[in-house]
Amino acid sequence: MKTRRPGWLPWTLAAVAAAPGTALGQSSPSTPALEGVAAFQESSLAQVVERFSSDLGVLERRWGDIPYSAARQERMGDFLAGWTKELDALRVAPDDVDGSIDLVLLSSEVRYRRELLEREGRMVAEVLPLLPFADDIVALLGIRHSREEVDGQEIAGSLAALAEAVVAADRAMRSRSAAGGAGDGGAGQPTPTPITGLRAVRLLESYTRALDAWFRHYEGYDPLFTWWARQPYNEADEALDRYLLTLREQIVGWPEGAEEPIVGDPIGRDGMEADLIREMIPYTPEELIAIAEREFAWCDARMLEASRDLGYGDDWRAALEHVKTLHVEPGRQPELIVELAQEAVDFLEERDLLTLPPLANEVWRLEMMSPERQRVAPFFLGGEVIRVSFPTDEMTHDEKRMSMRGNNIHFARATVHHELIPGHHLQGFMTERYNSHRNLFRTPFWGEGWALYWEMRLWDMGFPSTPEDRIGMLFWRMHRAARIIFSLSFHLGEMTPDEAIAFLVDRVGHEPANATAEVRRSFNGNYSPLYQAAYMLGGLQIRTLQEQLVGGGQMTEREFHDTILRGGRMPIEMVRARLLGEVPPRDFRAAWRFYGPTAPSTPPGSAGHAPG
Repeated sequence: MKTRRPGWLPWTLAAVAAAPGTALGQSSPSTPALEGVAAFQESSLAQVVERFSSDLGVLERRWGDIPYSAARQERMGDFLAGWTKELDALRVAPDDVDGSIDLVLLSSEVRYRRELLEREGRMVAEVLPLLPFADDIVALLGIRHSREEVDGQEIAGSLAALAEAVVAADRAMRSRSAAGGAGDGGAGQPTPTPITGLRAVRLLESYTRALDAWFRHYEGYDPLFTWWARQPYNEADEALDRYLLTLREQIVGWPEGAEEPIVGDPIGRDGMEADLIREMIPYTPEELIAIAEREFAWCDARMLEASRDLGYGDDWRAALEHVKTLHVEPGRQPELIVELAQEAVDFLEERDLLTLPPLANEVWRLEMMSPERQRVAPFFLGGEVIRVSFPTDEMTHDEKRMSMRGNNIHFARATVHHELIPGHHLQGFMTERYNSHRNLFRTPFWGEGWALYWEMRLWDMGFPSTPEDRIGMLFWRMHRAARIIFSLSFHLGEMTPDEAIAFLVDRVGHEPANATAEVRRSFNGNYSPLYQAAYMLGGLQIRTLQEQLVGGGQMTEREFHDTILRGGRMPIEMVRARLLGEVPPRDFRAAWRFYGPTAPSTPPGSAGHAPG
């Protein structure tokens, strides 16, 4: 019943504050300069950013075992309001590019976290009618932090009252269901939906985990507490488990033993606009969908060319089916990954495209992904450890077949460099060593955009040398265009999860099981609403900068790529300011229209996209 999740909702304030890899209070090391680039200088505001990160981190840890409470909301609101005043009074030198960038970024971060705090409050208010006993749980959890002596007998009474309240809520919910439906939320509240129901389930799961940790903190160590509280705690815990099951069955439509349905939690237009402002993307959701459709059209044309070269004419789906059959035998996938990783490194070094520290290529590791994880992540996951999907002996025949087809040689060749070098592993290696304070400003438009940019750049340079390789790279590029369309459409309320699955199968050529896993990962996982759109959009942003600066002769390929990696994680418009040496104003608002008005074109000697 109690599933492990990173937070009660994946993209609220708590999850943003505790995002994996965020460096809280970690200073930028004074490491030697990389060969061929200027000496590293720390930003004048690095320590200010680190202090904010450290203070935020300690508050999040302090309130981390109380998933949501009015007291937590108030304390975090006061903290962010205080930092707003401090940043308003902060000044940097007029010609300080990096300091000005950090001031804009930190101000934007504080402003966005305040927006998330308000969003979280609105979302909780919508589900509290389903959790009428939530305040009772919060009160018990708060005892641990009161630093006062506990009264086991008093706590036992509170636990008994909690059990009764949960039983009453469960009885009322089942009665409404027996009467023909879940009914309204009580006290004039809107009728519960699978979305609010699943939100309530996740919040209650977080509360029950926290309550379990709270009880174990005292159990056994305080004999009187244990004597009084054990039995009523067990009764409350059992009642909470039963009520979780009732919520799942009656509201979410998730029977016991069944796989979690793909429900998601769309944030609507207002939420999308706030997130786009934080990511410094001056486009509407509709404009971004239009960009994706144009990129799709480019991919369609290239896919037909590759299909014809393979002898399948205009039946690109038949060509794609052929490529899916070209996989290694069971057990041979690790060997293939090692070979493909070294091939990408050799390609980069032979063309002097960036500086690759030897240690970075030495330390990456490979792990096979469990069958359970593959149901959510049917392809590779990367970083210092590349996690590889491929069949295991305990999978069903259909699962084995789809895993092998979806991780064939040519699909893998298009993604190994995305996950390792020059993609996510190299990113992580460099951002731990340069401007690490900017990990606070991590964004998928930089993280995923950089890795996707390299798929585009390598295409332009002839990395896919055969029609099969071109189809492999085009499949993923179509996939990233599709992600923009289905994820933004979902959050606008214009596409359902089932429609998104069908879209991936029909428009991209995904295996049905892999398409389902992709949509489940996008909507039920711990991804921010713009995450899936960020791959291609971030890649297009970096690509436009490359065409301007490298294509215009202002930087070499190596200088361009090294400077981005050494600058740290941040929205791409701030990468642009840093590359151009432009000081962003304090009242900065994103304005860079990185995707030109002309149709995608093919640069001489390649089949790549060049925005107008």
